[in-house]
Amino acid sequence: MPTKKIYELKERTGIKAKAYALWRKTIKPLQPSPQAKQVDKEPYKHISYTFSRDKEHMFLIENRDTFFLPSTRSLIVHEILKRTRYSQKDYAIGITNLIAQGVYTAAYPLHEGEFEGDTDIPPNPRQMLFDEWGSYSKFVKFQPLNLIRNYFGEKIGMYFAWLGLYTKLLIPSSLVGLIVFLYGVFTMDDNVPSDEVCEAYNITMCPLCDRECKYWRLSDSCKSAKFSHLFDNEVTVFFSIFMSLWATWFLENWKRKQMELNYAWDLSGFEEEEEQPRPEYEARLVKHRIEQSDKTGEEVKLPKKQTLFAVGVSSVTILTMFTVTLAAVFAVIMYRLSVASALAIYPNSGQIVSGTAVTLNLIVILILDEIYGSVAAFLTNLECPRTETEYEDKLIFKLFLLKFVNSYASIFYVAFFKGRFMGRPGQYIYAAPGLRMEECGPGGCLYELCIQLSIIMAGKQLIQNNVMEIGMPKLKKFLRECTCFGLCKERAERAEDKAGPRDTRWEEDLVLEPFSGLSPEYLEMIIQFGFVTIFVASFPLAPLLALVNNVLEIRLDARKFVQELRRPMAERARDIGIWYNILKGITKISVIVNAFVIAITSNFIPRTVYQYMYSPDGSLHGFIDWSLSTFNVSDFEPGSEPRDNRSLGEVVQFCRYRDFRDAPWEAEPYKYNLAYWHIFAARLGFVICFQNVVIFLKDFIAWLIPDEVKEIKERQRREKRIIMEMLLEEERRMRQHYYASDHRHSNGKISQNGFLENHLASEFASAEEFDDSSIETQV
Repeated sequence: MPTKKIYELKERTGIKAKAYALWRKTIKPLQPSPQAKQVDKEPYKHISYTFSRDKEHMFLIENRDTFFLPSTRSLIVHEILKRTRYSQKDYAIGITNLIAQGVYTAAYPLHEGEFEGDTDIPPNPRQMLFDEWGSYSKFVKFQPLNLIRNYFGEKIGMYFAWLGLYTKLLIPSSLVGLIVFLYGVFTMDDNVPSDEVCEAYNITMCPLCDRECKYWRLSDSCKSAKFSHLFDNEVTVFFSIFMSLWATWFLENWKRKQMELNYAWDLSGFEEEEEQPRPEYEARLVKHRIEQSDKTGEEVKLPKKQTLFAVGVSSVTILTMFTVTLAAVFAVIMYRLSVASALAIYPNSGQIVSGTAVTLNLIVILILDEIYGSVAAFLTNLECPRTETEYEDKLIFKLFLLKFVNSYASIFYVAFFKGRFMGRPGQYIYAAPGLRMEECGPGGCLYELCIQLSIIMAGKQLIQNNVMEIGMPKLKKFLRECTCFGLCKERAERAEDKAGPRDTRWEEDLVLEPFSGLSPEYLEMIIQFGFVTIFVASFPLAPLLALVNNVLEIRLDARKFVQELRRPMAERARDIGIWYNILKGITKISVIVNAFVIAITSNFIPRTVYQYMYSPDGSLHGFIDWSLSTFNVSDFEPGSEPRDNRSLGEVVQFCRYRDFRDAPWEAEPYKYNLAYWHIFAARLGFVICFQNVVIFLKDFIAWLIPDEVKEIKERQRREKRIIMEMLLEEERRMRQHYYASDHRHSNGKISQNGFLENHLASEFASAEEFDDSSIETQV
């Protein structure tokens, strides 16, 4: 809390000061109204220190009613309620226990008035948040982070600060992705391979399925070849490297932003206190209370057998859910194969099958997401963690594993498995009798990966993150109003009597949706971050899609927190917790996945090998013919050949297929040729080089960007020295007071105060020798 002690801030000078002043002036129109006056900062600052009643005279208390922030006051009240004993029993402590036992229905801090009110009345904090944060017309403005922190607490403020920075840094990546896409658009007509596909009227391709499918001309895939060039072109590698480095840049900038928030919100000296056990844990502990604690004084814990049983059940259940996800993916594959075979006689059936299959896959993902959320909560409750932090970490781990696999399983299949294990004409591999393993469509696997990724990403963000996120709280509020614990009749009568008393604040907040934590909010953004980074090589517009979603997401979340949810209990937090480690892990996975997508799924490596090893003139002319192998239709397995051998108006003797094998007239027909092994070696070498180069650049950027802001480090060092001097002066004043009041009684005090003075003097000496490595040390 701010003390009466102030010190003058060091002003910037020179070019740096002019650039900073210009920047502040530029962004001033983007500041929300409650923070506009904070753009021009004062030249001095009050020293902050941990509040203590016995040092109350040291603090700047202009108004005792507003000295503590609203979030701090609600936190203090909650702590008092959690530690108040309501019975003589040992475990009869806290409001949370009473809620767990059903004595109370709920306990929550109240919202400060209505979120919509008369404009003539000075707006309350809730109205200010709704107007400045929840208004769609303010989407170009920064979030009022200080107001969010004051009303909801530091933990929620930290989440929205992270989301705001993530959204802001999506702007450069979106611009680069848009440039990559436009490059594909402008070079589409000059692309040699796609032009060769469109002109390949004399190349007959092998059927895509047994019996019902017909021979087809390669030129029929002209449109898909042109479309695939939009995402599979020369700058795809550059964009993949850029996004890997962007992810590191984002994480490093967040660490700096986090330090700035810790300093601005006086969290530098905040230390996590030992958490009290959860009421559910204590309730279960009562049933298994043992006498060991009475004899040894040790803390009573749940039996190990019960804990191991719960962990075993969780592990088996999670593996079962993984199997369910894979089974769902396989079911969609079987749907695609069977429907493609049934509709093979109709033109353009491939697009219909692919579109319906991706839509079905999206629906399955959304349904399983809801199921997995309930399963993760059930398993975590079964394990019964001791503290809220342990509960949250276990729940986050399960949610992330289940939803990550559910969201990306089908995409991984298209990227790395589809068309890789299908065999060749005459020796196809079958998933079921009459249904051979599917191969990539005429446009290639990267084309299908792009379609799959874009539909799933857009569908999840539109339906799950926006429609359901706003619609479900409204629906639950409506249902809760109809069953509001016997208050409906009384509220209806008061509503009819306009002159009578209105509903109390707690009655109006009771029908709102209870706050279920930040895990769902973080998780949807983490999954989106994976779409943006892991498979960005196949869909350069993913950052732009994420940017548009997040601009709306911030305002939707704001309206939900202010309008639809009960006011959350304020919590203090210095960081985003385990989510940072998850983000860091995703950035490492993205390097590996993008390397394999470029090497295996795209045609970048085959094109490069042909251009520099096989092309007679160093160009891509002739690449399409070189990348196709020849098959003799007489070598079809009996019963797998097309019914009509004259579907193209002539008898087909040879057909072509995508692979690198010897021709049927060679000494060893259909054996992998030399080009296949050249491409295989080039792919392996590319993956190794790509990963090492990108990891080196990522580490270099992480080293180049300091984790801490130099200006803040200097201020913290100066404030620590001033605090030491202030405490020493306070100790001397107290000692003089004791001397003057009672010299005889003060002898005992002198020794104690002398110890305090020596201790503070040693701390002060260490502050004089303060260096960068000790910046973490707090008073």
